[in-house]
Amino acid sequence: MSHTGVLEDLIGALRCLPGVGPKSSQRMAYHLLQRDPSGAARLSLALSQALERIQHCEQCNSFSETPLCSLCSSTRRDRSQLCVLESPADLMRVEQTQSFQGLYFVLLGVLSPLDGIGPKDIHLDRLLKRATDGLVEEVVLATNFTAEGEATAHYIGELLGSRGLKVTRIARGLPVGGELDHVDAGTLAQALLERRSV
Repeated sequence: MSHTGVLEDLIGALRCLPGVGPKSSQRMAYHLLQRDPSGAARLSLALSQALERIQHCEQCNSFSETPLCSLCSSTRRDRSQLCVLESPADLMRVEQTQSFQGLYFVLLGVLSPLDGIGPKDIHLDRLLKRATDGLVEEVVLATNFTAEGEATAHYIGELLGSRGLKVTRIARGLPVGGELDHVDAGTLAQALLERRSV
């Protein structure tokens, strides 16, 4: 069965999603075109609008439609605490626990010398500026418990600790080698509550 170039492009484009292989992407493409063309149109519009409108928050570096996201612009947050995370998805997981009332900074990655990812690639200059703004008293390191996440937490701990900031690490209520995205909210909440000094 031969495919047109456009259909092949669609199937190939769907493969960029995590966990989606050749068969899944083909099944998704056929489903969207055959069974749910209105869903396909909604998906196309939503992706287009997201790419056009979503930017990074000037303070926390997470995704936002405005220069300052709703969390950073909130007057109800505790500005003396700053939680450092790897991704916007991790920020949402922590926020869902309702156990942290401070503000956030999203690294958008971790240090990984083997992959050529250094301090500049994960915005550590912006984090340093944010953490030393005179308002932040405690920085909570909530990177994943992977080798790269641990190395990143250690590096940041040394960087900020030498500047007189209190630096804590979320507790190991999380499985070693685990990622925040795969942990239940209760375990994550406990890990935040039982954080320790670095």
